[in-house]
Amino acid sequence: FISCYPNAGLPNPMSDTGFDETPEVTSRLLHEFAAEGLVNIVGGCCGTTPAHIGAIARSVNLLAPRGIGVAPLQREAA
Repeated sequence: FISCYPNAGLPNPMSDTGFDETPEVTSRLLHEFAAEGLVNIVGGCCGTTPAHIGAIARSVNLLAPRGIGVAPLQREAA
């Protein structure tokens, strides 16, 4: 599985939330990764709020997750 749990930008003590990135920016960026089929799981880490998670969920709701491939079985040489 490949997950993407970004922060809400860099810490900024001058912002209202302590981070600069808005839910709209975060969800747009994660949407791009999901639309390219790069991730299975999305979420948020430091600085993300319920508004961020809601925006992320709405932006990827209709996209299929990254396919899970099966690695070929490797056998040792005799």
